[in-house]
Amino acid sequence: MQSFLKNILFEWAPPLFLIFLISACRSFVAEPRYIPSGSMLPELQIKDRLIIEKISSKNKLPDRGDIVVFNSPFSFDKKLIALRSKPLPNERHCFFMSLPPISFVPVFRDQACDAYIKRVVALPGEMVSVNGKGEVIINNKKISEPYVSNNCSIDSFDNCGAFENLIVPKDHFLVLGDNRANSWDGRYWPGSKFLNKKEIIGKAYFRFWPLNNLSLF
Repeated sequence: MQSFLKNILFEWAPPLFLIFLISACRSFVAEPRYIPSGSMLPELQIKDRLIIEKISSKNKLPDRGDIVVFNSPFSFDKKLIALRSKPLPNERHCFFMSLPPISFVPVFRDQACDAYIKRVVALPGEMVSVNGKGEVIINNKKISEPYVSNNCSIDSFDNCGAFENLIVPKDHFLVLGDNRANSWDGRYWPGSKFLNKKEIIGKAYFRFWPLNNLSLF
């Protein structure tokens, strides 16, 4: 019996250790992400694959211009949560729902389990405005955003989510999509326009797909 247990241990220990190591890396170091929408065009294309690194966001605040992945606003925005007809899913449920083939079945999807990717445009303590074209004004000065090529038209039906002179709270950020005319971001969150640092999963580090567009961020 002892010999049998020893054989089982030697046979299963390496793959179990490998599974644990991969899981730990995914949880604490880095993980792959898929771009499902055009909210970050032209910098990020639909179906791009990225590596998101998680260490730097734990040790320091992101900088303006960083591209970050964060938890769904449907999991932290109080007004969106109040609209739910059932309790928020826990992390285990969200992880299970993210696995194929379950992730491919829309009926099982919960918006609170999604992750979003946007760009940091305003930092804690800054006074920020967004005008009707989607341009960002920090402390009464419009910032340069060379990554934006699709601003809203001046007759946009929702005024491009414009707002004026809000102070970004401590440990919070304003995050917007580069595709200002087609991005559901902080401008439209009903509870608060700002993202708390604790909701950030990681920062875009490396695009590994498609192969002809490999790049570091």
